[in-house]
Amino acid sequence: MSPRGVAIPDVRERLFAAAERVLAREGPAGLTNRAVTEEADCAKGLLYNHFVDLDDFVAQLVLDRFERVAAEVAPLAGRAGQGDVRENLAGAALAMLGATGPVVAAVALSRRGVAQQVRAAWQAGAPGPDAVEDTLTRYLEAEQRLGRVRADSDCAMLALALAGTAHHLLMHGHRSADGPALVRRLVAALVAEV
Repeated sequence: MSPRGVAIPDVRERLFAAAERVLAREGPAGLTNRAVTEEADCAKGLLYNHFVDLDDFVAQLVLDRFERVAAEVAPLAGRAGQGDVRENLAGAALAMLGATGPVVAAVALSRRGVAQQVRAAWQAGAPGPDAVEDTLTRYLEAEQRLGRVRADSDCAMLALALAGTAHHLLMHGHRSADGPALVRRLVAALVAEV
């Protein structure tokens, strides 16, 4: 355990990573302040020094992870004309699932206060599924201009279908074994070869 009074570098990320490990091992019911701080090897009160309560902590974890996904997917539109369109789309959609995405989503859904706080943050402009959908739309439109996506494709609807399906898989806890295959099947069904 960190000695008392010694600053812990990047304490938020340390607590978030610990929470993801607890969630992966024990599920939403196992997520407590004690479980997180023990997993992070830090003092029990540390979580409450940085977050109002456990719901605030979980909401900030969800928002942080969605912000990371949005940042990971953001460069996609700039890659138009490079690589395989279907693989590029699948990779972007799979970023939403991530390694711990389903367990983080499960805990968010299991706590009413978390879901409300996350929804309010998204409505206020925090990156969420809409940010990924917007990136997918811009990418598809760029590929369409290059002739790599059919001219009659409704890029916004394709992006909505792909982001919505990834979000559905995320919220319903599909594990990494199922997710990639389902996303690739969806991309193949949605995006016709030119």
